[in-house]
Amino acid sequence: MNAPEVLENVSAFSFRKASSACLRDPVLRQAVRKATDLLGLKRSQGLERVPWETWREKASEIRSYTVDHLSQLVDAFAVSATSAGAVVYRAENAEDACSAVYHILKDREASRVVKAKSMITEEIGLNHYLKDRGINVVETDLGEFIIQLAGERPSHILGPAIHKTRTQVGRLFEEELGVPFCDDPERLTRIARVKLREVFLAAHAGITGANFALADTGSLMLFTNEGNGRMVTTLPPLHVAVLSVEKILPSISNAPLLANLLPRSATGQPLSSYLSVITGKRRPGDATGPTELHIVLLDNGRSRIAKGHFKSILKCIRCSACLNVCPVYAAVGGHAYGSVYSGPMGIILTVLLKGMQDFHSILDACTLCGACSEVCPVKVPLKEMISDLRQIRIEQGFTPLAESASMKGIGLTTGSSTPYRVARKALPHLWPLLTSVLKGNRLDRLPTPRKQ
Repeated sequence: MNAPEVLENVSAFSFRKASSACLRDPVLRQAVRKATDLLGLKRSQGLERVPWETWREKASEIRSYTVDHLSQLVDAFAVSATSAGAVVYRAENAEDACSAVYHILKDREASRVVKAKSMITEEIGLNHYLKDRGINVVETDLGEFIIQLAGERPSHILGPAIHKTRTQVGRLFEEELGVPFCDDPERLTRIARVKLREVFLAAHAGITGANFALADTGSLMLFTNEGNGRMVTTLPPLHVAVLSVEKILPSISNAPLLANLLPRSATGQPLSSYLSVITGKRRPGDATGPTELHIVLLDNGRSRIAKGHFKSILKCIRCSACLNVCPVYAAVGGHAYGSVYSGPMGIILTVLLKGMQDFHSILDACTLCGACSEVCPVKVPLKEMISDLRQIRIEQGFTPLAESASMKGIGLTTGSSTPYRVARKALPHLWPLLTSVLKGNRLDRLPTPRKQ
């Protein structure tokens, strides 16, 4: 199997430290558990009386075709989108994509920008890049708007602010927007709507991602539930879309299945509240739409991944079903992963995109229970891929010394009956000594071994 890239940064992320901080926050844990339980319940209800396994199999085939024909589909989409009136850019990495977006905005003196929810722009740090160069970007998805005010990263790929309680949001709005405190969700939503309506009307440009793109028509598909996506793509005169190359579907004939599958798997809805299919810029006779449409196709390691053992992760449609059934995610939330992507799919993507050296510890954020693989709508073998990455971690020498030593000790002890019997008899007598030497360690919380 192909090993993930090994980078040269000196400080590796520690999942243990990050998760420990999250575990000490009972408010966060309760909020995350409540949200993921609700999403999981809605998903189960949404899949009743539909041919789920048939849909999964077909969707998996469609997404596998994309991964296996990535280069050809990127070329086909670029031709189709250009023919429809869009301007298409190819970006090899995050810097290329951010630079392309910046120059599009700068050349048109677009300093006020509204943005719809987009994980790929989070991946490349687009907001910070533009802010450092004098361009103000306002998130318009309610969850993204909340965490932007809080100065935080999204904690969930579907619900960016699920770790926030309504009381915390009320205090945040009071501090940042200067409004009286309230913790009523409807009133808080109205406050955000009034604020964002002003921003929409003054915007020079709108930035979006795309849930899917269609190779044969050059169209972009956007799924939203709040209507902000429509505002971002129709009110400003300039629309810039950033999408990673694996979002491309071969044909518009594939769209109906994915349009049914994605919202059901994400929130249990038969269809999302708003489904926008955008093909080119505004044409004569169109009532709405931007006068310019620019599309940035970002690779950022996808072509490399598509050639290796872990290529199936590129089938992921970002529905978040795997996060919502993951016991580790439910316990610690998304910020414990130290990455834009969290949960099972985030573990794999982060290691593959950012390197084993820096992020090997998030491979511990998995019990290998397999629930993620069972709910994935496109049959990504998440559990198996995490297990394979753990094997690579061992081969590359990133397993902690204590863990390696303990595993070798267990192997020696259990490899034959004699050392196992000796250890079993000796442990009750050695236990008091071990716990006194390692006092304060979690070892002293374990029950005392029984004498045989």
